[in-house]
Amino acid sequence: MDSTATATGPLTVAIDPQLTERVPGYVLGLIAVPQVEVVRSVPAVADRLTAAEDALHAAQLSKADVAALPAIAAWRDAYRAVDVNPNRFPCAAESVLRRVAKGDRLPRINSLVDLCNAVSLGSHLPVAACTVDDIADRLDVRLARGDETYLPRGAPDAPARPEPGEVVYADRQGRAHSRRWNWRQGAVVGTDVGLRRIVLTVESAHEDGRAAVEQALGLLTKALTDLGGAPGQPLVLDRTASFGVLFDTPQDTPTGAPKGPQDAPVG
Repeated sequence: MDSTATATGPLTVAIDPQLTERVPGYVLGLIAVPQVEVVRSVPAVADRLTAAEDALHAAQLSKADVAALPAIAAWRDAYRAVDVNPNRFPCAAESVLRRVAKGDRLPRINSLVDLCNAVSLGSHLPVAACTVDDIADRLDVRLARGDETYLPRGAPDAPARPEPGEVVYADRQGRAHSRRWNWRQGAVVGTDVGLRRIVLTVESAHEDGRAAVEQALGLLTKALTDLGGAPGQPLVLDRTASFGVLFDTPQDTPTGAPKGPQDAPVG
């Protein structure tokens, strides 16, 4: 992928009702950033990630303690609800929490990925940066049919198929950009250094998770502004407001589309 963000136009994001039938408490928060320069390292972000790691080291949580955290326990239940074994395929937040809790530090990737990891460690929620330079029109969070194409990070020339019924982020071109919900991110949406068109995601599955998602979105919005981005108003989706438009303006909102302060088109 080249270093210049080229995609333009609105991007509709939707949660399939079949998913929220299985996991009624699922909440998806999103922030659209039309352009941001992703660099290898920013001191303030590096310090933030180190502080989050230090706090977990001090807590001395065991693997069982991590699994019992309310946000993580709910994700484990959510994975079971879509027939995925959370012991074999832990959600993204559990993966990073486990790694740090046992005394390790996370690899430093770049300013945006490191920021997401810092917020994920503090919130216990999956937080991800997704480059959407190559995604147009629509992105659906839904149960996989099994005929989608997934390009693994690090091995984009070895396409795979998601298993029918696992949760994926899928586009209109038949591509899945995640495996097993947020367990693995695909190559197309991976965020590398350079000028990028970005969508940040924050997800929860626990009771009252919306408040935690909104708090994390607020932290990310401020940090993105400090990094030189111009983030749009956060968008929060759930079973009652299951779709919204990113990279758009309020006056272009279709009649009947959500217009509340956290459910409006942003950009």
